[in-house]
Amino acid sequence: MRRANSRRGRGLPRAILWFCFFSVFFFALTTSAQVPEPVVGSNARPSLTVPRGPLPVFALYSSFWVNLHHLLYEQARLRSERPVVRTQSDAAKKEGAALSFDGLTEQERRDWNSAVDEYEVKLAAHDLLFDQDMVLMNDRLAEMGDNETADATGFLPGVVAALAKAAPVYRAHWWPGDDRANREWINAVAPLVEDLGASISHRLSSIYRTPWPRGAIHVDVCVYAGVFGGYTTLEPLHITVSSRDPRNQGLAAFELLFHEASHGLADPVRGAIEREFEAQSKPIPRDLWHALLFYTTGEVVRRMLLDTGHESYKTYAEQNHLYERDWQTYQKALDRDWQPYLNQTSDFPTAIKRLASDL
Repeated sequence: MRRANSRRGRGLPRAILWFCFFSVFFFALTTSAQVPEPVVGSNARPSLTVPRGPLPVFALYSSFWVNLHHLLYEQARLRSERPVVRTQSDAAKKEGAALSFDGLTEQERRDWNSAVDEYEVKLAAHDLLFDQDMVLMNDRLAEMGDNETADATGFLPGVVAALAKAAPVYRAHWWPGDDRANREWINAVAPLVEDLGASISHRLSSIYRTPWPRGAIHVDVCVYAGVFGGYTTLEPLHITVSSRDPRNQGLAAFELLFHEASHGLADPVRGAIEREFEAQSKPIPRDLWHALLFYTTGEVVRRMLLDTGHESYKTYAEQNHLYERDWQTYQKALDRDWQPYLNQTSDFPTAIKRLASDL
């Protein structure tokens, strides 16, 4: 799971941000360069009904417009033969993302294909996380009520037209099933969030030495949420997660929410790692901070679940073989140097210093 991490634009009035967005949107969408640029979103949030009511820590939504946008993006990437899911075969990717056109009229087929065409040309090459315009789009769509029209998005005409053409087709044929899948996912994870959410958030906040975000974190549950099955953007903290990704099911869904939320707490850890490696005149290991987030969230969730009778739970990183594939060296160092801090037998500065010494 990934996040956008930076502070560019902090403190700028929203009016200026949106003026800049509208001015550069067309030109930004014509380039395919993907770099981890800063992103700043909107603070407004819609007054939607949360299927389980207010939950501790998270507010989980199944939004028509957010789901439509991500589905069009996925279908456009399939057409342009761009990756839609990591760690799955090409056949599994295409089979899992296939849409049935049974029951569509010829006009509906034309409208849907026209919308996907627009997304293929304008958006398919852009990253959901690191492209500022894509982040702004997702934040804006998350503000909208299901019954608003595409004109309310404020996007440029081509994108508005694509959403307007696709919306009635999606609402009539695929949205009922997608919304049902999202709500089933929410209802499955909600009881554990209600029971353990406050305790886990307090523990993670203590470990990362930063306050948990105020209020419930906005989570959009979609049938598709990028190649990793979920991503997090900042300012405001906004999580988008897939309800149908096989990696996000069962107890792993519960851990995933807290992993994504941890991206909003990561700056003190990331900064401490960078300072210590620089002090020891060592190159900063790529993605060490992210491996540490997976490790920490997994351990905290595993221990909490153990106390509630889930004795055989394997963490998300273990289930998806992240340590075996990418982070074997990191796992060994985290076992030696970070685990004592989690066990409260070592302090934060000592743990970071030992990590830097061992890597």
